[in-house]
Amino acid sequence: MMKVLLRSDVKGLGRRGDIVEVKAGFARNFLLPTGAGLVATTATETQATAMRRARDLREAQDRKAAEAQRSVIEAATVVVAARAGTNGRLFGSVTEADVVNALRTATGISLARHQIHMEEHLKDVGKASVDAQLFEGVVARVSLEIVAK
Repeated sequence: MMKVLLRSDVKGLGRRGDIVEVKAGFARNFLLPTGAGLVATTATETQATAMRRARDLREAQDRKAAEAQRSVIEAATVVVAARAGTNGRLFGSVTEADVVNALRTATGISLARHQIHMEEHLKDVGKASVDAQLFEGVVARVSLEIVAK
């Protein structure tokens, strides 16, 4: 086993500034060559605390920005135009990408497609709502109005 200071977030292992204990082969073959980690010594302990402090400050700013975005998103009703038949059923469906594009047009806020969480794609004209994961623990409820083109 080997102690490693993480220089970047590694999924399933830890976050930037954490000192973790990993198998020597994992450190030697992955963490050290890719620059994701450094061998932890007593001198790197101060570097680790500085990295954690910087990470915490950046996260606090990101969380504050995400909460501001949440208030804008929840106040707006996003209109999505889609082709529909006479019975109100859509030709195709409204996907995460459609929601992202309509949200960018309505509010000016750009999100990634994977931040939108839908149980299933929307296939009917009318009102609906989906969740948008803005930051860890900050979820916005997006109100959609699907109209026929």
